[in-house]
Amino acid sequence: MSTQKQKYPLGFWACSTTEIFERFSYYLGRSILLVFVATAVAQGGLGLSDGVAANMQSNLTAFSYGLPIVCAIVCDRLIGARYTTPVGMVLCGIGYWLGSMATDSTMMYAMIWCISIGLAFYKTGPLIGRIVPREQLNAAYSIRYGLVNIGACAGPFLVGILYQDVFAKGEVLGFRPCFKVAAVLMFLGAIWFAVGSRFMGDAGKKPFKKEKTAEELAQEAEMKAKNKEAKKIPYTVLEKKRIAAIVLVSAFAIIFWIFWYLAYLPVYYHWGENANWVVAGYNVPLTWFDASNALFCVLVGTFVTPKLWNYLQNRPKGDISIYKKCALGIGTLGVGYLFFALLDVMRGDGQISCLWLLIFSLLITFGEMFFSPLGNAFIAKYAPSRIYSTMQSVWGLAIFFAAKGYGYLYNGLFAGSLKFTTGCFIVAVVSAVAVVLLIVLDKPLSALVEKKEEK
Repeated sequence: MSTQKQKYPLGFWACSTTEIFERFSYYLGRSILLVFVATAVAQGGLGLSDGVAANMQSNLTAFSYGLPIVCAIVCDRLIGARYTTPVGMVLCGIGYWLGSMATDSTMMYAMIWCISIGLAFYKTGPLIGRIVPREQLNAAYSIRYGLVNIGACAGPFLVGILYQDVFAKGEVLGFRPCFKVAAVLMFLGAIWFAVGSRFMGDAGKKPFKKEKTAEELAQEAEMKAKNKEAKKIPYTVLEKKRIAAIVLVSAFAIIFWIFWYLAYLPVYYHWGENANWVVAGYNVPLTWFDASNALFCVLVGTFVTPKLWNYLQNRPKGDISIYKKCALGIGTLGVGYLFFALLDVMRGDGQISCLWLLIFSLLITFGEMFFSPLGNAFIAKYAPSRIYSTMQSVWGLAIFFAAKGYGYLYNGLFAGSLKFTTGCFIVAVVSAVAVVLLIVLDKPLSALVEKKEEK
């Protein structure tokens, strides 16, 4: 087994640290939106209902992950991702600035669309797949995920302090300056990326379909040798199989993400009432649960999982498949819901300490680390270059469907007549079924990406 310490290209670090700016702004804006829209006008908000606020936040999440599949066509066929990324960041900055001036729901939706379109052109994730060598991708995407969550942790953690203490003036809370902070961070991030792009070599200068891998160039040369008159190279059988594999993995990602997003609602609503949120005399804000997950992602993604992926890859019998890793991710999430049920039994008619929820946060973090960054690495390895960015966006499309659906699922499982523990058991059972399917189908699904074409 190789023990040589891996070094990553400077371009990888430039892309990954840019994520800190973007995620800080995104989670700051996403968190403040929910409070700003529903707060009374006299206190600096828009004075709309909780339902309107929740709908706006859901749409921001959904379209931020849904629109990239449309804009991916631009990066695949027309303009390199190195150029679309800073433009997208500037568009996001403009969107957050619009939020700081919003006086009604129309301006808020203008903000949502501007941010969503900007993120659709933001392609640091696909760029990493072309900067980092193939054998380093699993570990690289895990490290990137850890850095992403520095911003995701700082955003919801600091925003409560900013609007309640730093920017508040009397009874008027400081929501609007918070949106401006998010905007400025996006503008600075665009500058940071532009400077860092000098270390990315040729990656992203051309559309992805013109940046073919060595494997693709060899296949193309072979096909042209067989048919010299062919003007357009069709997808090979292996490429079609790999596209199918990516779509199948993304389908299981919908199951994972809908349960992952669902997990936050019981924290805010069920455990908001049935847990004691006072620790050492301090009333802990609910938004700090979001921050705890992101903090665990930073620690686990940066220091734990990269070593695990390197160990698995270099062991004598080789790595385990993406499907088994996804099974571990979904299974860990299911165990988290069983822990939720256990906590509810433990509390009886009383309350539990909110510190117990940190264990649940850690469980969903491990599930997330087995699932999310490895999906990006899998696509970076196997997606055909001509639709590379599009395939990366298919992975995000799973989050779009999850974001549009987890509210309805919550109403059915936890806001209706079912007991809280019953809802948790249902999620755990569905997770277990998905795990069994992934394990049973592991060999045939793995053959889609690794099996060589017959001549």
